[in-house]
Amino acid sequence: MATAPDTGGAPDWRFRPMRSADLPRVAALERASYAFPWSERIFDDCLRVGYHCLVVETDTGIAGYAVLSAGAGEAHLLNLCVEQALRRRGIGRDLLYAVLNRAQGIGVRDVFLEVRRSNRPAMTLYEALGFERLGVRRGYYQAHDGREDAIVYRLELGALPPR
Repeated sequence: MATAPDTGGAPDWRFRPMRSADLPRVAALERASYAFPWSERIFDDCLRVGYHCLVVETDTGIAGYAVLSAGAGEAHLLNLCVEQALRRRGIGRDLLYAVLNRAQGIGVRDVFLEVRRSNRPAMTLYEALGFERLGVRRGYYQAHDGREDAIVYRLELGALPPR
């Protein structure tokens, strides 16, 4: 993913904790982005159990979100999404940095995630931030023609490049 162009000012987006009132919009973004989306109930459960859930807002409203579970010095990035029309502007990268900075702030050392083998833009973003491939989970994701493999990544937060 490309980074936001340097316009000499602050980007036109900001991050804040996800709230229950955000769930209809978050679920709508999820449905628009994925063939097998999370339900609004799943996002609600993530909030209820205390996962670290962020949204990114633009002047037109919520444009993306991230969900991170954390415990025992490690975290799992469960979901990260940016509205289709706003991709490749640096929002996803900034959102990923925001959630990783939050993880560092609570003492997380390692962050793990899975990504569909077919999701090259996401893999490019993760690798640019220093995530390393650990392996493959065969048939991890539901797909239209059966199952799709997931590539497993890990980032040691001490190796996160500065922004």
